[in-house]
Amino acid sequence: MRFRALAVIAFTCLFWLTSWLISPPTHALTQVKLSDLSYHDCPPELVGGTLSGGSGAMAKCFIVTGKAVNTSNKPVIDADVFGRIYDANDEPVMQNRTRIGSIEEIPPGTSDFEVRISVPDNQPIPLKLEQFKASGFTGKVRR
Repeated sequence: MRFRALAVIAFTCLFWLTSWLISPPTHALTQVKLSDLSYHDCPPELVGGTLSGGSGAMAKCFIVTGKAVNTSNKPVIDADVFGRIYDANDEPVMQNRTRIGSIEEIPPGTSDFEVRISVPDNQPIPLKLEQFKASGFTGKVRR
């Protein structure tokens, strides 16, 4: 009985060690600080259209810009950008949603970023950009 228990423990340890050695590296979620936020109108080739969701409402196009600070030593890939955007009347621009868009790659250090957003045509500007941050992985995530 004692030999069997030792064999099970040894097999479990060997299995764990082998799977740890041959498994691909995992990539932790990396937080990226966003600062110096501003926005401007989209260039003419991006202007126009309607909001998604089937409402058919007309939309204004803006580009949100700023600085992304990646403190890791590796590029962050496909970072999701989160934040809150309010109109001139302090009404939320994106109801029940804080994900604004994504940044394809953020190199280590400080870099510029931009994200395109659509705002309902009836919401007054200027816009207020608050609580912006990004998070992504330091390697490709397999799906």
